[in-house]
Amino acid sequence: MDLAEMIARGEGETLEFKQKTTHVHRISRTLASLANTRGGHVLVGVDDAGRVVGVRDAEEELFVLRNAAAHHIEPPLTDLRFREVEADGRTVLVVTVPESIAKPHRAQVAPGDWRGYVRVRDQSVQTSRLTEQVLERQAPPTEPIFERVPLNRHELAAIEYAKTHPRLTLPQFMKLVNFGKRRAYQMLIKLVLHGYLRYHDKEKEPYYTI
Repeated sequence: MDLAEMIARGEGETLEFKQKTTHVHRISRTLASLANTRGGHVLVGVDDAGRVVGVRDAEEELFVLRNAAAHHIEPPLTDLRFREVEADGRTVLVVTVPESIAKPHRAQVAPGDWRGYVRVRDQSVQTSRLTEQVLERQAPPTEPIFERVPLNRHELAAIEYAKTHPRLTLPQFMKLVNFGKRRAYQMLIKLVLHGYLRYHDKEKEPYYTI
């Protein structure tokens, strides 16, 4: 896929635009979240609106990216790929982040403060303890990642809802299937543990995503 096609897709779970790598801790969070999810690309020199602004110094950007991957992500990301693309007389740095086989990765957000992140839509979202436990169970992408189990119609309804909405909360699922809190919660956790949903509890109300 060429640069124009990538930009036309817009930011999402596997694509992030960065005007420049202004802060090593911020880019570390982005790189870790992609590696912890499905991999993807970072386009450095493209602003949030999808405009090609270019990078002033590609070597300086590469230095920040390599430093972030090696020293501000644990375990380090060693398989990033970089290429420079010319567009409209400007240079864009395309960073390819493969899905990792060593999940979960944590990014250093401040001295002594390391946190895990995953991609949710076009955002890097901090992981919960349960999400990290699920990531640790994942095998390399070439192998089955989770033990898939048969699902009933209520569980399928949860997945369909999560596919068409930004997030699914426990009260929303209770209303959707007309279940009590305990039964609905057990069903959602089952879907998380078997890889159908992701669980996030760093905001005021915990929620689930695909």
